Amino acid sequence: MGHRTAGAVLAVAALLSGACGGGHKFEPPSRDKQVAQADSLFSPALFDTIAWVSDSARTFEGNNVFAAYCRKCHGFDGRGGQTPYARNRGIVVPSLVSPGWPYGSDIDSVRRRIFEGHSAGMPTWGVAGISPREIDAVAHYILDDLRPEILGTKQ
Repeated sequence: MGHRTAGAVLAVAALLSGACGGGHKFEPPSRDKQVAQADSLFSPALFDTIAWVSDSARTFEGNNVFAAYCRKCHGFDGRGGQTPYARNRGIVVPSLVSPGWPYGSDIDSVRRRIFEGHSAGMPTWGVAGISPREIDAVAHYILDDLRPEILGTKQ
């Protein structure tokens, strides 16, 4: 390594160590800011081009997404309440199958809620790594498979 290159490497190393070492403390954005960011990124058009081979393929994917991301808080049947995970974190989790759940009759509202989360504790899944396709699948799963007796969509 030449004298000039070695000096440049040392200068960059010193700069980086000074930037990281001076007592700088990382402050993640507040939950409200995270939700606001997700809100600014959300668009119903994210779901316009999603096509499924069949309703059963969408249901299969929705069940997988629910099991991976939703079940630990909302429970196996979507009734929420105090699952062990929620209880250990002091989170109050709403029932997705309650007749009074405000998002339960509209697919677009469910998609938006999943994408944006909320500041009371639900992650901003659309920013945190669930794809629009997965959000679509789990939103349909919640409405079509967990809520049929409420919406009267299935026997």
